[in-house]
Amino acid sequence: MARKRKLTLSCPMCKQPVASDGADFPFCSERCRLLDLGKWASGEYRIPAPIQDTEDEFSVEAPRRRNDDE
Repeated sequence: MARKRKLTLSCPMCKQPVASDGADFPFCSERCRLLDLGKWASGEYRIPAPIQDTEDEFSVEAPRRRNDDE
């Protein structure tokens, strides 16, 4: 009979074990949740800018319309 592996989750701030059904999940406490929020608010966490594709550097010009008056 195969055993089920128990997944151990840890708080991203203090690394203590966390219950997945806790009110502050994925944090262990309200304190850790507020510390994380403070880091986002102060700009300590940043989402990196996307890597530009080399095709973005070259722009394709639209064909010019001819004037019938010329």
